[in-house]
Amino acid sequence: MNCEVCQLKELEVEHFEIREVLRCILHTIIFHRALGLVRPKDIDLELFDITYVQCGDAELEKKIDDKIDQFIERVEKHPNKKNQICLSFYEVKNKQATWFTNKVERLYWEQWYINLNLVQHPKTHFGKSHHSKVVVDPGDSVSEERNARRAALESSLLEVLFQIIKFVNEKKEHVPPIPNLEGVSFPYEITISSSSDSAFGMDMFKRMLQTGHPSMLS
Repeated sequence: MNCEVCQLKELEVEHFEIREVLRCILHTIIFHRALGLVRPKDIDLELFDITYVQCGDAELEKKIDDKIDQFIERVEKHPNKKNQICLSFYEVKNKQATWFTNKVERLYWEQWYINLNLVQHPKTHFGKSHHSKVVVDPGDSVSEERNARRAALESSLLEVLFQIIKFVNEKKEHVPPIPNLEGVSFPYEITISSSSDSAFGMDMFKRMLQTGHPSMLS
């Protein structure tokens, strides 16, 4: 089985933007891989003029929020690294039983890589005098720069959403038959890594060996 891989456009985000951006992207992907057992729910982002659709499943929302919490914790520990989330869809196959085990194998058929680069917003500087601390306000230029950066992120996030839609419309032949399972989507997993995490890269290599060489769409 070939595994289709989509590397989504890298986004530069500030810490407080991470949760909304990841919710938007992850829910959009899963909604487009839903099995039909959904109650679509429109969500308006608070930070951006963007609306996306969730499946309307409380358990799914909790799983995604838990993974986002783990991602934010990792970012806080490694603030100067590019960080990545991989959303993988897979089939479950029973491997041939042995004397000791009856293993279940995951055959990955699609993987989405969400790439975030954390940027630090300039902070107010403090200058010292002989009598008191003097606050040096960066002024309107910093505010304008931040507004421009926010507008650029909104535009880039929209590009990512269109990239997702383009991928699901063009890549259909690899999607397996609908499994006889309960739930709103195909079986999936979400993994987290930073750009320097060699173990994550080795895991990707192992999956390629198991599922066949992935074809790319970026």
